[in-house]
Amino acid sequence: MQLRLISWFLITLNFMEYIGSQHASRVRRQGRMHPNVSQGCQGGCATCSDYNGCLSCKPRLFFVLERIGMKQIGVCLSSCPSGYYGTRYPDINKCTKCKADCETCFTRNFCTKCKSGFYLYSGKCLENCPEGLETNNHTMECTSIVHCEASEWSPWSPCTKKGKTCGFKRGNEVRVREIVQQPSARGNPCPTTSESRKCIVQRKRCQKEGKGEKNREEIRRKSNEESKETRQENKGRTSRRQNREQQENKNKMQPKKRKGQNKEQKPEPIGTAH
Repeated sequence: MQLRLISWFLITLNFMEYIGSQHASRVRRQGRMHPNVSQGCQGGCATCSDYNGCLSCKPRLFFVLERIGMKQIGVCLSSCPSGYYGTRYPDINKCTKCKADCETCFTRNFCTKCKSGFYLYSGKCLENCPEGLETNNHTMECTSIVHCEASEWSPWSPCTKKGKTCGFKRGNEVRVREIVQQPSARGNPCPTTSESRKCIVQRKRCQKEGKGEKNREEIRRKSNEESKETRQENKGRTSRRQNREQQENKNKMQPKKRKGQNKEQKPEPIGTAH
């Protein structure tokens, strides 16, 4: 009986040692898998694992799983990458993958950009646009159909023939308008922007080419000659006036000189001896 008790005690002791060793091993493994920030986590991780990367993130950062081959690694980012949208929760901020046809999205049900082969319309990615819309291959969106718009016609131009406005009775006059809105791919095309029609005017003779210019040149030359003659005449008048004034001044001075000379030449009386 005593031997049986001893055997039972030894078995219980071995079992407890086994349980203790398993618990210690699990604690060591958890210590490697979930170290604290102070134990070497980098890249914005709050907790991390040598095998799985980040397990949680610091405040304001988003947690996302990145696939590397067959393995997924947790990373912490300031914003979600392309193909993901961010959602903030009280305990964690997560990046969730967009739908398969979305390249970027605001939520899972609202795309902001579609993958190749799809067109964006009201947050959805479609292979074909709804009725009344057309595909825009530049923006990859469904857009409204735009028709061409033209301005009002201008007034009719003067009646001309071969570029002239004289020397004929029948000619042509034209009017034009501008395109103010180009059409889209499925929009109505633009109308013509110019029109021409026959016109009848009272015939008038054309002035010979160069005659008007020749007359103007002749008038200009005569004017220059007259101006030159006028200047010469004025110059002559001024010169004659100056000569006349000089002569008058000279004449005024001569009597004074003669009077002075007479005084000097007046003979003195000669005395007579008695």
